Amino acid sequence: MEEDVRVPLYLVNGFLEGGKTSFLSFTIGQEYFDIDEPTLLILCEEGEEEYDPEVLKAHDTQAVVVEDMDDFTPAFLRQLEEAYRPGRVLVEYNGMWQTSRFYQMELPAGWEIVQQITIIDASTCQVYMNNMKSLFVDMVRGSELVILNRCDAEQPLASFRRNIKAVNQRAEIVFENESGEMEDIFQDEMPFDLNADIVEIPLEDYGIWYLDALEHTDRYVGKTVRFRAKVMKNRRIGHGLFVPGRMAMACCEEDTSFIGFVCKSPEAEKMKNGQWITLTAKMAEEYVRAYRDKGPVLYAVSIEDAEPIPDDMVYFN
Repeated sequence: MEEDVRVPLYLVNGFLEGGKTSFLSFTIGQEYFDIDEPTLLILCEEGEEEYDPEVLKAHDTQAVVVEDMDDFTPAFLRQLEEAYRPGRVLVEYNGMWQTSRFYQMELPAGWEIVQQITIIDASTCQVYMNNMKSLFVDMVRGSELVILNRCDAEQPLASFRRNIKAVNQRAEIVFENESGEMEDIFQDEMPFDLNADIVEIPLEDYGIWYLDALEHTDRYVGKTVRFRAKVMKNRRIGHGLFVPGRMAMACCEEDTSFIGFVCKSPEAEKMKNGQWITLTAKMAEEYVRAYRDKGPVLYAVSIEDAEPIPDDMVYFN
């Protein structure tokens, strides 16, 4: 029997001075976010910006600071539950603490993480990706929403998006500048011709195609694509299906994964794991059991044997 979610918990993470406090301050101050019960705000770090006590009071929000990771324990959370009896919990998590550690903690009865949001300052994003890769990957891996603020046209925003999607395919990524949310800034960046009779995907651009098709499936539906890939098969995929794809690295060797879309073909049963092929296929969007959702699906038009790619790793950078 599943435990009811009595206290929804929202986990907001990101590096120091990334904009977490601004995001939470704005959200708490909105009438649509009010609830009938008290809100508990747990602050795991304090930056230059502070919360307005009057705003917190007006929206029945109690802030509690925990400065040391060793003090942030299940027992501490149970004490907060007893003291405040919150109807909702917001956690502004410390950017230097492993986010995965929080998911391993035993929460008080009735508490459940319902959303993780990562806030990133685009002006410092590259520095953190270069110097704190494991923390960055751990931070975005479980996020439903990643917000990059303080964006400008000079920053490698497409690279940021590829790195995040390589770690977390399902994350919604929002880019914001001083005027608010930016429009689709990547629509003209494709290094291949989407209007060609057969869209040829260059070896070096497989990752770009994969992420774009994942994020904008509608613009590939009905199009025919051709690319070289390795065959992956297992029992979970299903009869008459295989996955043509490549290995991808987000930031380091510990964070590699096989990326590709399900392909339907009468020849699927003859295919061998690890076999290299050149696939020409028509794309569709359908529910697939392996996805547990709708997503891009390939219908094989032709399958030809191909030479392996010497360095078959897709690098998201």
